[in-house]
Amino acid sequence: MISKEQYIESLRKMNFDLYVLGEKVDNAVDNPIIRPSLNSIAATYEVAEDEQYADLMTATSSLTGKKINRFTHLHQNPEDLVKKVKMLRLLGQKTGSCFQRCVGMDAANAVFSTTFETDEAYGTDYHQRFIKFWTYIQDNDFVVDGAMTDPKGDRSKSPSAQEDPDLYLRVVERREDGVVVRGCKIHQTGMVNSHEVLVMPTVAMRPADKDYAISFAVPADSEGILLIYGRQSCDTRKLEKDADIDLGNQEFGGHETIVYFNDVFVPNERIFMDGETDFAGMMVERFAGYHRQSYGGCKAGVGDVLIGATALAVEYAGAEKASHVKDKIIEMNHLNETLYSCGLACSGAGKNTKAGNCLVDLLLANVCKQNVTRFPYEITRLAEDLAGGLMVTMPSEQDYNNPKLRPIIEKYLKGVASVSTEDRMRILRLIENITLGAAAVGYRTESMHGAGSPQAQRIMISRQVNMNEKKQLAKNIAHIKN
Repeated sequence: MISKEQYIESLRKMNFDLYVLGEKVDNAVDNPIIRPSLNSIAATYEVAEDEQYADLMTATSSLTGKKINRFTHLHQNPEDLVKKVKMLRLLGQKTGSCFQRCVGMDAANAVFSTTFETDEAYGTDYHQRFIKFWTYIQDNDFVVDGAMTDPKGDRSKSPSAQEDPDLYLRVVERREDGVVVRGCKIHQTGMVNSHEVLVMPTVAMRPADKDYAISFAVPADSEGILLIYGRQSCDTRKLEKDADIDLGNQEFGGHETIVYFNDVFVPNERIFMDGETDFAGMMVERFAGYHRQSYGGCKAGVGDVLIGATALAVEYAGAEKASHVKDKIIEMNHLNETLYSCGLACSGAGKNTKAGNCLVDLLLANVCKQNVTRFPYEITRLAEDLAGGLMVTMPSEQDYNNPKLRPIIEKYLKGVASVSTEDRMRILRLIENITLGAAAVGYRTESMHGAGSPQAQRIMISRQVNMNEKKQLAKNIAHIKN
């Protein structure tokens, strides 16, 4: 395991081909737009060093027997899955944002079990290759970006039927020592803060899609990889001189990128699937299951911060005793705990794969994520309701710091006498940050689309539910014999 400081210094050695707001960025670590997202991942290292959180944040490697950060762990039993969800809620509480490291952990567990079963069917050696790669990740405590989502182009057509063949990442050349890949992965969480990228196919595939059934890992700054940083609401506030109050969350954040693979070479030892189209769907479903489980933890943690901020906002306004206010905060907590309970449920019902690691209950994981596509929106609506219109109409921090304007703002934005106007502004900006601003990418909107769209979960629920069994239960009770 490495420290927070060692992690930050390790990123300084990376050589990303990175663009932010149209400009090439050579120093991502100290860039004010990127730095909050780096701080969020750095927290996963810092909290792991705190002995009071050791049970949640660390584990014993099933590969080496060493103590490792849980973000690099291969889950061995349902208890591991439960601890994962609890860890994610803890970090959501501490950062109030997306800490970006879940996707690599979820990808690793999906690839680990899928390679085992692929080898069993085809006599390949993908599983041993992956074990070697993941041992390297654990030994160095690296951050891995799990890359699944392709642009997809015309959704009515399969990867191989697209007019532009690059709209799904594919193999364009096979060599004796490896392959060359071309294409794009989009919505990539934390890529600029990662050491490696672990690529997976994005959909179930047919034999004609063989060149697209590819899974591999390469360093995140490999030659031919170009990164375009995703735009966020209110992101340029971070560029303002002495920005503080207006940021809402001054320290932490998240990010997404477009990752363009421009004829990137992948050596054989880093290839974990190459043309086995019949196993692409398994890898996708297992990754999606793990990642949908994750949302029951991280979204509940950020929800805790939002609920706390909302409670403070109503207290600062002197409205906390109103019955409708109390009821709305109860509802926010009810919805938030429901998300968490779903995350725990699909974890506790997990079962081990043939490879030996533990897989979540896929039906319950999809139910968890289906709730995540709805409940954070209602929690957000209630937060905005209780925060009041001042959240989006109050003056800027620059106005507040203007000697002529400050007395007016101090006087007329005052709530209860015991709370400063500045503190009231700070808590409202935090609510704005989570519901509308930069953190919304890791809470509200990502709750809808992260780990797959709502319809993707509904499709999986329909596949996982045993309707024939339910019909038979009804027949038994109704004494229907056929």
